[in-house]
Amino acid sequence: MIHEGVLRHRNARYLWVALLLILGSAVLYSTQRGLRPAGGGTWQGYVLGTIGALMIVWLAWLGIRKRSYSSTVGTTAGWTSAHIYLGIALMAVATLHCAAKFGWNVHTLAYVLMSAVVLSGMFGVYAYLSFPQKLSENRTGGSRAKLFAELYALDNEGREVARHCSASINTAVKSSIERTAIGGGVINQLLGRDRSLFILEDAGDESAKNGLTNNKDQQELIAYVSNRIPRVDKGVEAPNLESLLLILCRRQAVLRRIHRDIQLNAWLKLWLYVHVPLTIALLVALSIHILTTFFYW
Repeated sequence: MIHEGVLRHRNARYLWVALLLILGSAVLYSTQRGLRPAGGGTWQGYVLGTIGALMIVWLAWLGIRKRSYSSTVGTTAGWTSAHIYLGIALMAVATLHCAAKFGWNVHTLAYVLMSAVVLSGMFGVYAYLSFPQKLSENRTGGSRAKLFAELYALDNEGREVARHCSASINTAVKSSIERTAIGGGVINQLLGRDRSLFILEDAGDESAKNGLTNNKDQQELIAYVSNRIPRVDKGVEAPNLESLLLILCRRQAVLRRIHRDIQLNAWLKLWLYVHVPLTIALLVALSIHILTTFFYW
């Protein structure tokens, strides 16, 4: 399994390396004595800072290593495992380097960017360990294309049955299919928003504007059709409405799975779109931090 191959790579070797690194950094930090307060200006602080800077550069190299399939320097699983555990250790090393002293300067900016990179990376680990399984369960082992094929078939069934119902029902069903919102902008995908609408010809002014009614999760249309069943001719339209209601409920279930699929994929990709730019910004801030440190040293 993925988590066994990465988090437990070679009996969690890099977890122990990270713990030893944190312990050694703490011991080095504790040796700061004398007139100068603990911080980045002592020789211990410079050593911790150098270790932290080298770790940042090395960890950033993973993005290149992951795509260098011909490389013989370690395995992708090993590099990823090291990336996870040493990334967390970096937080401790950097905090000890600056002795948790912050201000409105480029040094603190570098620390904040480093923290953001590590935290976004932790979310990325969670996403890649859990989301693929959730996606597979949501698709019941199939694919997104299969879900859309099922939706297309239900749309056709719904249109055909609605043709044999009243004009208002036919309009409502056809408009709900045409105005079903899938995906949308980034925020809508991440939050799973559904801005679907449908035309309700007999809606009052207080419930809909120009006949357009909110149809989030297809619930309003289902309720509308369901409420019409007791009021129609039992021998003529009722059977058609009952068949239509069944189709709409099946369609609702498929749409829920499609919306969930899109939402999970959006979150899976988002962290990378955040993590990579933050890493680049961190490398720039780190370079400025090092140059200014040696300039005023």
